[in-house]
Amino acid sequence: MTATTSLIDRAGLDRTNVSRLIARGLDGADDGELFLEYRQSEMLMFDNGRLKQATYDTTQGFGLRAVKDEAVGYAHASDLSEEAIGRAADAVKAVKGGYSGTLAAAPPRTNAKLYTDANPLAGIAFADKVRLLETIDAYTRAKDPRVRQVTASIAATWQVVEIVRPDGESFRDVRPMVRVNVSVVVGDGDRQETGSHGYGGRATMDQFVTDAAWQGAADDAVRQALVNLESVPAPAGEMDVVLGPGWPGVMLHEAVGHGLEGDFNRKKTSAFAGLLGQQVAAKGVTVIDDGTMASRRGSLSIDDEGTPTNRTVLIEDGILVGYMQDRQNARLMGMAPTGNGRRESFAHVPMPRMTNTVMTTGNHDPAEILASVKNGIYAVSFGGGQVDITSGKYVFQCTEAYRIEDGKVGAPVKGAMLIGNGPTDLHRVTMVGNDLALDHGIGTCGKNGQGVPVGVGQPTLRMDRITVGGTGG
Repeated sequence: MTATTSLIDRAGLDRTNVSRLIARGLDGADDGELFLEYRQSEMLMFDNGRLKQATYDTTQGFGLRAVKDEAVGYAHASDLSEEAIGRAADAVKAVKGGYSGTLAAAPPRTNAKLYTDANPLAGIAFADKVRLLETIDAYTRAKDPRVRQVTASIAATWQVVEIVRPDGESFRDVRPMVRVNVSVVVGDGDRQETGSHGYGGRATMDQFVTDAAWQGAADDAVRQALVNLESVPAPAGEMDVVLGPGWPGVMLHEAVGHGLEGDFNRKKTSAFAGLLGQQVAAKGVTVIDDGTMASRRGSLSIDDEGTPTNRTVLIEDGILVGYMQDRQNARLMGMAPTGNGRRESFAHVPMPRMTNTVMTTGNHDPAEILASVKNGIYAVSFGGGQVDITSGKYVFQCTEAYRIEDGKVGAPVKGAMLIGNGPTDLHRVTMVGNDLALDHGIGTCGKNGQGVPVGVGQPTLRMDRITVGGTGG
């Protein structure tokens, strides 16, 4: 298959007949579409000195959706045939026993092209990928004699989507993705610690898998692990916290971003529901969701409903000014779609999801921010976290963090957990740095059982009086 091949043509379907079947299923509905997908994916993992996993998968299928008010009828199958689409049309129409309404207009078109059409799986031969992983393993082990285990992986996907409206109008997107990850275990006597670094984005394999890129990932994974080997138990209690630039924006994504998605606000289950136009964060805090960044992991030329992605301002100088919307929730809330209708695959319904969620730059020097803290924690990297959308309460684990004492970065700490409430803690941001950075391209966001690639970013920032859970005094 080539990037220019229509999925309808590839399946040998008659476009006129397909349009007629879609129209039958959506007759009288408010909205809906046929979503077709073809995806290739590959992952190689080198662990403990040998190739431990090599997977290749090809999937294809369709999902037909009919929307009426708050109800959704959805049917999907991996069988790309007119017979299967016809059965799906009958199924989605039968959900509510028929409809009566006017179909929403199709999304506007865009000429934006944010990434290449090229298939990243074809960029490097399989044997060369294995040799590259061997090289990464040897390079990483040679970095320090305390390195005990190395896990390196290369993954790539190539996804082609086509969205067909009842009138036959169609929208296509070809989406490459590459990710490289290096994880290490270091040890000194009985003590062992870990470190990792991953990176990726929407590009070809040869663009991302350069010597400088993977060596940088290996260097940082070893550095982080050796830092953690020297760590002391984290203190516990309420204290000021400085978040580093880039990946720590994952806390913003989880603790704040989900609460700004349209469905939660329409249903009034978000802590931000009904607060448009109100002060929800400290002055100087501006948060955007931007799906238009070239080659970024969370970027899309069009979302999974065919709407062009946008740079959507969510919070501006502390004021809540917008939500992320798909077509259904935007219509029900009397707002415009923002290009945030996303789905994991043809087997899933779209819903409002983040793309690249970023807190924009401020005017403080990072050194000035650190120097302003008398007693606190400097969180450089995060692991897992949990968030309650309704209350905004969150818990995040730090994978790399340090004590701050009298304005100076001190010993690395182990076991630090940040505990708080997203909407409340937005008001506790007192300094925003001038060093905005994006993450390296590793984020995957989960919602209602669906995972989609996302990006995060932020500058260094100071938050006052945050609860830190730790094991030290």
